[in-house]
Amino acid sequence: MSAIVKKSEQLKADVIKHLYYKKVLSLTDLSRLTQKSLPLVTSIVNGLIKEGQVIEQGFAPSTGGRRPVMFLLNPDYKKYTVAVAMDQFITRLTIYDLSNKKILPTQLVDLNMSAEGSADLLVKFINECIAKSDINRENLLGVGIGMPGFVNAEKGMNYSFMPIEDGNSLQGYLFRKLNLPVFLDNDSSLIALAELHFGEAADLKDVLVLNIGWGTGLGMIVNGNLYRGSSGYAGEFSHIPLSNSDTLCSCGKRGCLEVETSLLVMVNKAEEAVNKGEPTIMTELFKDKNKHHADHFLDAVVKQDPVAISILFDAAFQIGKGLATLIHIMNPERIVLSGRGAKAGKMLLPPIQQAINKFCIPRIAEQTSIVLSQLAEQAELLAAASLVVEHSNFD
Repeated sequence: MSAIVKKSEQLKADVIKHLYYKKVLSLTDLSRLTQKSLPLVTSIVNGLIKEGQVIEQGFAPSTGGRRPVMFLLNPDYKKYTVAVAMDQFITRLTIYDLSNKKILPTQLVDLNMSAEGSADLLVKFINECIAKSDINRENLLGVGIGMPGFVNAEKGMNYSFMPIEDGNSLQGYLFRKLNLPVFLDNDSSLIALAELHFGEAADLKDVLVLNIGWGTGLGMIVNGNLYRGSSGYAGEFSHIPLSNSDTLCSCGKRGCLEVETSLLVMVNKAEEAVNKGEPTIMTELFKDKNKHHADHFLDAVVKQDPVAISILFDAAFQIGKGLATLIHIMNPERIVLSGRGAKAGKMLLPPIQQAINKFCIPRIAEQTSIVLSQLAEQAELLAAASLVVEHSNFD
């Protein structure tokens, strides 16, 4: 492939990616975003229209001058992404088209990431879901996977879960088993990217995105980009030593914030309350084995069960204490509460704000807004899909 053709193919992929994130753009918008000349971008878009990948939407609303023609990805263009969101115990999967419409409803499987053979169980689950969708595998751009742990996205390694024999990369193993491109990233990093592209961090420069799940993760947007640190492990918020408890953390240390703030800890406290006979609707909710206790706990919070709210309040206050530290260091314009635990909704905000008011210098704290994610538990799936798009050439 000549250098000219290579540059043309790269620009074509860039145009598709910008339309994927922004949905509808004019030729001028695309020229600005790609930093390429208007004639060159026009030629690329005309080629994509001929190939059926892009269509005209019509004219933009009038602003007084000549109205530009707007373009979007063709919703009938048959290319899809497989998005996988994993936590330590439950794996979710959906298949999206390039407009992020779900082609396959979200599928769930109980999968312990620490168990032997968990990688093969994941392969089996992905293959079953693809078969269920009736989509031709040739039309799949790839598989994007978000997972907890120390994930090196460049090497495709997870150093915390799902080890592969002989030190081979998890990414390479899954590629060989699935015969599809596979891309991995840390769940909290992906959730931050989802908020940056599709959610509450859009068009902002400095944002902290909290992933409230089995652990308490953090993704940092610095100057409009995901900040990973020198070796890719930035954002281990849950291991800040702010806990007064002497409980041993999963990392092997004591005093970590996670031992008081993770969803796992909250669920354990909820189960203890039920076992002690405390008056709570969770006694009945936990009898339903079709949902995990974490989901029942969050449902109880939404229904304003006093026991569930008390447990959540204690954890959220500690989270706020940790965020107060980060506000002093990072001075973010916004903090987004995202991830599975964001399902608790507005109940999260008062204890977090109370802790920030108590521990943070007012002049600094008042510059930071705290908001709930509108994407919530869909954030990781959307970002897993975008992970595939980011690495695709759309040949």
